[in-house]
Amino acid sequence: MRPLPRLHAVTDASVLALEDFGIRAAAIASAGPAVALHARNRSADGAALVALTRRLLAHAGPPQASVFVNGRPDIASALDAHGVQLGSEDLAPPDARVAAGAAWDGWVGRSVHDAREAELAANEGADFLFVGTIFETDSHPGRTPAGPRLITESARTGLPVIAIGGVTPARAREARDAGAYGIAVISAAWRAPDPAAATMALLAPWTDE
Repeated sequence: MRPLPRLHAVTDASVLALEDFGIRAAAIASAGPAVALHARNRSADGAALVALTRRLLAHAGPPQASVFVNGRPDIASALDAHGVQLGSEDLAPPDARVAAGAAWDGWVGRSVHDAREAELAANEGADFLFVGTIFETDSHPGRTPAGPRLITESARTGLPVIAIGGVTPARAREARDAGAYGIAVISAAWRAPDPAAATMALLAPWTDE
């Protein structure tokens, strides 16, 4: 199993529709093992998610970035992706490992929104936690952000915490200081004028140490 990446660049339907999506994926992946590209498209069927995962693996391979698949451990295993990210309506971590098969040695993450869910995910055997929404974000309008305190509370489980929701380069250090192992973003990386530079800025709180 590779080390867990610090920066998780998550896709959505609008990002996938960008004309220069492939160029942006390659630019983000150029940061290497510190980065994971997430194959995520809630409206996609299995075939479309397979195609997306293969495309991301092609971009991630040369610089040794990772690729995680959201919600589908079977696809992650079949394509030898490096991890799977599970939402609240997806399989529980033990069932995801069964679906992936014993030969697959990838990361299994769980999305949580409060300290109780974090504890439950830890007890279920998740390897890491996606914790949010931490800061106000356009992707979840009207949702009250939990703030960095939720990072600190979730980190008490002993699992690596990936903070998600409104994270920008300016806020990344605040997340790190609250106990985040890393961060997950959509717009801050994918929609940045210079995705490679934005990726390095987002990683700076960990790489500058």
